[in-house]
Amino acid sequence: MTKAEQALETRERILTAACEVIADIGFEHVSMRKVAEHAGVSKALLHYHFDTREKLFAEAMTHSFAKTGTDTGSDSDADPAAVVLARIVNSMLPTDEELRQDWKLWQELWVRALRDGTARHLAVDLYDQLHAWVGGTVERGVASGEFTDCDVAALGTLVLALCDGLGIRLMLEDPRVDLATARSTVWRAIAPSLGIAPDFPEV
Repeated sequence: MTKAEQALETRERILTAACEVIADIGFEHVSMRKVAEHAGVSKALLHYHFDTREKLFAEAMTHSFAKTGTDTGSDSDADPAAVVLARIVNSMLPTDEELRQDWKLWQELWVRALRDGTARHLAVDLYDQLHAWVGGTVERGVASGEFTDCDVAALGTLVLALCDGLGIRLMLEDPRVDLATARSTVWRAIAPSLGIAPDFPEV
């Protein structure tokens, strides 16, 4: 392994550890020492890659988003747009342990974004990427004739708003909202605009 490869591997390990620690105890309780210990690196090496907690947090959020925020399956271009959109909805909800960890990070970001301009810009940028992700899939479905023509931007806003609201209820383990209810609620809300069946597809 070259020095450059080793540095990338170390950076990846630190970011993974930071995501896990922040999700576990919250950013306000995170110290650089705790992240370094969890990553199995020295505090000096951690500071070499990330000189402040704030930079580490921002990079951890981006890292987490890059890992789970673009996964729509192994061959999404060949799959029906409705199936890909359903996978996107799935990934925007806390449907497994990895996504529950991501949700905890998002919740930390929301809190910080209320008080910190840098965190607010990061949150808006990540939402822009989510809008583009949803919008690109909808546009593909419209172009292929699978979806009826619609206001793509408005539909993207609706999907994100529903997933945020229902996702919080799932994270709180609200007995009124389970995963099946969350999925069907999103799908029934967007199906009329897309001209598709209101039943959530098999993904």
